[in-house]
Amino acid sequence: MFFYASKILWWLVTPSNVLVALVVIGLIAQATRFARWGRRFVALGALGLVVAGPLPTGIWLARSLENRFPILSQDMPAPTGIVVLGGSIDQTTTAARGGQVAVVAAAGRITEAVVLARRYPQARLVFTGGSNMVFARDGLDEAEAAKKLFVEMGIAAERISIERESRNTWENAVFTRRLIDPKPGERWVLITSAYHMPRSVGIFRAAGFTVTPYPVDFETRNNDRERYLPILPVSRGLDLVDRMSREWLGLLAYRLAGRTDAVLPGP
Repeated sequence: MFFYASKILWWLVTPSNVLVALVVIGLIAQATRFARWGRRFVALGALGLVVAGPLPTGIWLARSLENRFPILSQDMPAPTGIVVLGGSIDQTTTAARGGQVAVVAAAGRITEAVVLARRYPQARLVFTGGSNMVFARDGLDEAEAAKKLFVEMGIAAERISIERESRNTWENAVFTRRLIDPKPGERWVLITSAYHMPRSVGIFRAAGFTVTPYPVDFETRNNDRERYLPILPVSRGLDLVDRMSREWLGLLAYRLAGRTDAVLPGP
């Protein structure tokens, strides 16, 4: 129930959806007796699109998330295993294009996992992620697609374990812990996008699985200029605000549901 509620609610409150809806409703209302309210809606929606698009609002939302955990050094202690969160592969496109794996987002989760797997040849590689679609669609299972890609990139199949039932980060943590049964003293590295790392670490802690965060796929450059310069193209700004707003709302929702150990988990 939590999965479906979160998907539907997020679609309704996605900032770009709300702002465009305000403009459209406002334009329609101007042809009715609510013309004054229509003009207000158009103005509010247009202002919001400016704030969320070219202005660096998304950068501000992302920086505190991405800077929460440090980048690990190249000479870190050898891990027992590497856990990679799903969300990078488009299963439907992969199946439609003859099985060529379509990495459409957060590619660093895949590439850095391969880098670490080669650097630490004794470490297990675990990919966790099933379908996060509300309605079932034809397509290759993401976990199977990830395994196929890892093997094609030179990782031995016997080193790879996949968890294919999870649909969100909470299930990633619970099902992966059940799959690998981590032992005291083992060191498991968690790979996910930097902005998603605080929520992921908090969830894994709440699920009783201690991990070492390895953030990847940074959206910000962590310099002073980016806090004031406009974002171009505007579509990137809107996309960034959408994704960062979702992450902040997710942090709050998961904390209220008792599925993280803090509102903004840290080291």
